[in-house]
Amino acid sequence: MKNKSVLIVGCGDLGTRAGLPLASAGWGVTGLRRDIGQLPVAFKGLAANYAAANADLSALQALAPDFVLLTLKPAGSGEAGYRAGFSDAMGAVLRGLGSHRPAGILMVSSTRVYAEADGGWVEDDSPLVTTDPAAGAIIDAEQQLFDSLHPACTVRSAGIYGDPEGFLLRRVARGELCAASPVRYSNRIHREDVAGLLAWLLQRWAQGIAPAPRIIAVDNDPAPQYEVETWLARALGLDTWQTGASTPRSVAHKRCRNRALTASGYRLRYPDYRSGYSAVLRARVTSAKT
Repeated sequence: MKNKSVLIVGCGDLGTRAGLPLASAGWGVTGLRRDIGQLPVAFKGLAANYAAANADLSALQALAPDFVLLTLKPAGSGEAGYRAGFSDAMGAVLRGLGSHRPAGILMVSSTRVYAEADGGWVEDDSPLVTTDPAAGAIIDAEQQLFDSLHPACTVRSAGIYGDPEGFLLRRVARGELCAASPVRYSNRIHREDVAGLLAWLLQRWAQGIAPAPRIIAVDNDPAPQYEVETWLARALGLDTWQTGASTPRSVAHKRCRNRALTASGYRLRYPDYRSGYSAVLRARVTSAKT
C-alpha cells in the first residue's frame, strides 16, 4: 500500500511534534513555514508565509497531499492579526489546493470559540461566541473549511502547556498567584497530548475511520485556576506566595468536556494537570542541570 502524505501548514513546535511519529511510520511529511531550515531532516520543506496579504499557495495543488494539518496562529495582535492568521489564511490554503481533494483536512482551533463564560460545562457542539472578534476570526476559518466540502475536522484545544520555561511556571515561581475568588475554571492539555491526538486522528483517518467534525482537546480535569497555581507553588517548594498578584487573562471561564476525544480512542498521556505538570517539572530540573 502506498505510504500516505501530509502537509503541515504552519509547521512550528506543535506541527513538528505531530509530524514526527507520522514520518517514523513511513508517511511523507511536508512542513510549510517561512523558515524551513528549522524543520526536522525527516520532513520536506515548503517555504511560504500563509498569513501574508494575498498569499499565493498555488503550489499546494501540485503537491497534492493525502491529508492537510493546519496549525495556524495569529499573525499579530488584535482582531487584524487573528483575521490574517486564521480567516485569510484559510482562504489562501483552500485556494491553493485548487482542484485537489485531500482525504481529510484537520485544523487546530481553540476552545475560545465557545460562548460559555460563567463556569458552565461545554460540549464539542456547544454554542459559539458572537462578541469576541478574535474568536470570530477562528470561527470564520472553521466555517470556510466546512463550507469547502472537504472532509474536515476541527480540534478545539484549550491552554496548551509543556514548556519547562512557560509563562505560568515562571510567574508562580516568583510567588505571584491568582486570587482564590471568585472561582475561575481553567482547561488545559499537555502539548504532547495535542500532538499525539493529531497524529492519532490522521492515522485512523488514513485507515478509513474519519474523526468527529469537532473535537474538544482538553484533559479530564477542568479545575479552578487557583487550585492549579497553589499545587504548582507547593511542587516548586514555595512556602509563601502573594495571591491576587495576577488575574486570569480572560474573566470568562468554562469547563470543557472531552467526549469526542475519548470516543476517538486516543488515550491521554497526561489526564490531569498534576500528571502533566509533574512531567514538566521533571523536565525543568533536567534542563537546569544541563
